[in-house]
Amino acid sequence: MRKSNLARRIWEPRRKAAKLPGLKFHTLRHTAAVLLLKANLHPKIVSERLGHASVSTTLDVYSAWIPALQAQAAEAMTGILGRLRQKHLRAA
Repeated sequence: MRKSNLARRIWEPRRKAAKLPGLKFHTLRHTAAVLLLKANLHPKIVSERLGHASVSTTLDVYSAWIPALQAQAAEAMTGILGRLRQKHLRAA
């Protein structure tokens, strides 16, 4: 099925019946990617589901939409450094 037929025959009637705003069908793809990443699904898996040739494409496009990833990275590093510090203090 061609993209234009999908949009006209399937997406638009269902979108209107559900009283959704004028969203393009492609917006669902972006929404799905962001939701999967926010659910902490590994970016490589999201990349494969989207059909991207490389996980770097997925991260380039979507990581800016998820500022919580930076906070999670900071928290993870704090935990790692805290465990290393405790291990070092016990060894001393």
